[in-house]
Amino acid sequence: MPLSTASAVTFLYAIGYPIGVLAVTAMTPMATLVLRFGLAGSILAVWTIAAKAPWPRGARLVHVLVAGLLIQGVQFCSIYEAVELGAPAVLCAVVIAMNPVTTAILATVFLREPLGLQRLAALALGVAAVLAACARRLMTTHGVDPVFVLLIVGLLGLSAGGVYQQRFCAGVDFRAMSAVQNAVGLVPAAALAALTPFAVHDATRAAVAVAAMVLLNATLAVSLYVRAISTHGAAAVAMLFAVIPAVAGLLSWVMLGQRPDVGVAVGLLVGGLACWLNSRASAPPRPAKAAEPQTIPETCVVG
Repeated sequence: MPLSTASAVTFLYAIGYPIGVLAVTAMTPMATLVLRFGLAGSILAVWTIAAKAPWPRGARLVHVLVAGLLIQGVQFCSIYEAVELGAPAVLCAVVIAMNPVTTAILATVFLREPLGLQRLAALALGVAAVLAACARRLMTTHGVDPVFVLLIVGLLGLSAGGVYQQRFCAGVDFRAMSAVQNAVGLVPAAALAALTPFAVHDATRAAVAVAAMVLLNATLAVSLYVRAISTHGAAAVAMLFAVIPAVAGLLSWVMLGQRPDVGVAVGLLVGGLACWLNSRASAPPRPAKAAEPQTIPETCVVG
């Protein structure tokens, strides 16, 4: 993967975490998600129509809706509620970055894909990374920490949705799929927004954060991510999750003043190793090069 592509995908994904925290601190989380899903879905729908891309229909549409509820609805409703309860951006990034590892495990269970020792080691390291990153909260919280539960639910929603999408949504145009999935994610977000208090604490900051979230993360980052998978393969893109949390942590420090504690720093390192091991296990084997006969080079004449 070219450095420019890897850098763009990493940066756009990483900056989504501090931007999300900025948005949730400026207005209530479900109101933020209603704007995110509504605006991103509209932009992607216009893009789909302009590109004359086919829309999913029939049973395939139902599958896209189910995947969208898991990937968009479950993931972001859980994450944004966790942020509302005090989860720092880098903690969210560390937990959600375990998606390639948990996806590999779910794919083994439901799609009968081989697991292997490297993926088992990646799973063990992933669990260790999440526990290390959440250690401070787990030690200071008596009983079950709702932030930890919400982040794990968000991670499982993303991973289960990815496996479901791989199994049932192959061949659907990514623009149409993203538009439909944002639209269906709007349903639980709107329902929760109607059941919870609505408040805007800083209208200017909320407008800037939501606009940046929709344009940079919900549309541009997703599009680059899908295109990178198509061009360079899922294993190469999964490798980026080894560095996305660290970049998110640096951006959160600069933008929000959130310094990661020791546990989060350990989680960053161990989680990066887990993603690296998983990407190595997911990479296809390189074909052996056949021995080429030695030949005398011919003279090239340029006319």
